[in-house]
Amino acid sequence: RPAALGLLHETNMIATQFEECMNAMQGTPQKRSAAARLPSSAPGEEATRRGRTPASRPHGDRFIPQRSAMDMDVSHFELTRAREEENATVNASPAKEEYKKALAANLFAGGATNKVLAFKHKAPAAPADHQNSLRVLYTQNRDAGLLPKKYSRHIPQAPERILDAPELLDDYYLNLLDWNERNVLAVALGDSIYLWNASDGSIQQLMQTSGDNSHVTSLSWVQDGPYMAVGTSDHKVQIWDVEKLKQVRSMSGHRARVSSLSWNGPVLSSGGRDSVVMHHDVRVAEHKVGTLRGHAQEVCGLKWSPSGTQLASGGNDNILNLWDDRYTSSANGVCDQPLLR
Repeated sequence: RPAALGLLHETNMIATQFEECMNAMQGTPQKRSAAARLPSSAPGEEATRRGRTPASRPHGDRFIPQRSAMDMDVSHFELTRAREEENATVNASPAKEEYKKALAANLFAGGATNKVLAFKHKAPAAPADHQNSLRVLYTQNRDAGLLPKKYSRHIPQAPERILDAPELLDDYYLNLLDWNERNVLAVALGDSIYLWNASDGSIQQLMQTSGDNSHVTSLSWVQDGPYMAVGTSDHKVQIWDVEKLKQVRSMSGHRARVSSLSWNGPVLSSGGRDSVVMHHDVRVAEHKVGTLRGHAQEVCGLKWSPSGTQLASGGNDNILNLWDDRYTSSANGVCDQPLLR
């Protein structure tokens, strides 16, 4: 019984405080609204001064809230309820919570649907034949910023630099140019090879063939190092040290001029007018380690794949062959069937 009496007393105190707060809030808006409705002059005088007939009823702006369409007490309760719930203690009495819910249900029935701000007029509807030109414009350009930009490609009409190349042989079966990773261009001019450094523009002669009617027919830089392979018209394959300007090796085997060269690590592949491709291991004395026979005319193009497992050879017989390392399993190192033709 004492607990019930205490709960009843506490409930009465809460109800009294709530009623006082409601009375205080009801007095302030009414005074303000009454003062706001007092005109500075009589309606007739204002209309006479402006030369217009006063309207029969006032029209409010659809963008300004109307106090007559709102319940200020309910609005204040809705705005402050969330803050009061956040500040409420965690150990609130269950009886208080039930009492608050019952009181809100009786005093503010359907309070969740009450509008804090109410507007008198709605936006006017557009005519049936109205078309918004801006809507079409923005709809068409909605994805314009996502499209990749088109850049015009600049194609130079003149070379960056022109170098004199006298005695450059007019024979498209030969390979007379090669550029290494050190930005040095090697050019074969007749029986000589010249080196042009693109960084500083210096020119240096590397070698000159010996013998009558002997000239350079192909050249190729090693992938990493200062060495260059040179093929000549007298069936030779030479290895030159570019830094020392010295020939370090000469290898034979072809029966005609050597017109194409390609490196694969320490193995150098050479192709000639005798329609044969030879593999030379420059590390050993017996350099010839393989022979490929798959062309009927001069081999004018050779290139190893980046992986070093396949070799492409092109000939004047309009045939392109792909070779693998099957020549290593042959007894004499000769392979007559390419991997793909």
